[in-house]
Amino acid sequence: MDLAEAMRCAPTSRRYTDQPVAREALVRALDLARFAPSGGNRQGWRVVAVEDAERRRALADLYLPHWRAYTEQTGAARVLADPGSFDARAVRMITAADDYARSLADVPVHLVVGVQIEDLAVTDAGLDRQSIVGGASVYPFVQNLLLALRAEGLGAAMTTLLVPAEREVCELLQIPAGIALAAHIGVGHRADPWPKQLARNPVPAFAFSERWGEPLGSS
Repeated sequence: MDLAEAMRCAPTSRRYTDQPVAREALVRALDLARFAPSGGNRQGWRVVAVEDAERRRALADLYLPHWRAYTEQTGAARVLADPGSFDARAVRMITAADDYARSLADVPVHLVVGVQIEDLAVTDAGLDRQSIVGGASVYPFVQNLLLALRAEGLGAAMTTLLVPAEREVCELLQIPAGIALAAHIGVGHRADPWPKQLARNPVPAFAFSERWGEPLGSS
């Protein structure tokens, strides 16, 4: 698959078929993902692939309470409770995410992505705001992995809702101390048609020339 095509049509996949995921496809995707940049080229990412049904169920049980808390925090719970009062597009998106959470145990493969804490370069740790820079050492790898899975014809859904259950997840998967959870990726064969192109804001809406507010257009 052409890289530009993959970047335009790698949606979050929340419904999967029963078709098993070939181990070879996972390994190929991880083999491509490993070429992502990281601070100091430390390559601190670590991945546990979970296919065992009992472990998938255990991860789903840890995920669901945090999904419910998230819906309360964001107002999504109100949409689920009274869908007729909200925009149809928003209802579809939230309902799909809720269905995914409730059927998470059935997703064929769970990729639990962690990062070695000692490999993080957190250059904004001293600023008076929430730090975001540490993720730069792991999330380029995650995005590479999502694109590589798409190139394999596999759907994927990346969330961070398992992170609050880090202690329990690490215990379940025997992840050693010094590893921080960064992402959880559900993987399988997508049940819905692939979109030709995702809906995204145009470049002038978010990129500026010389100073904030001057749209960056083609010259």
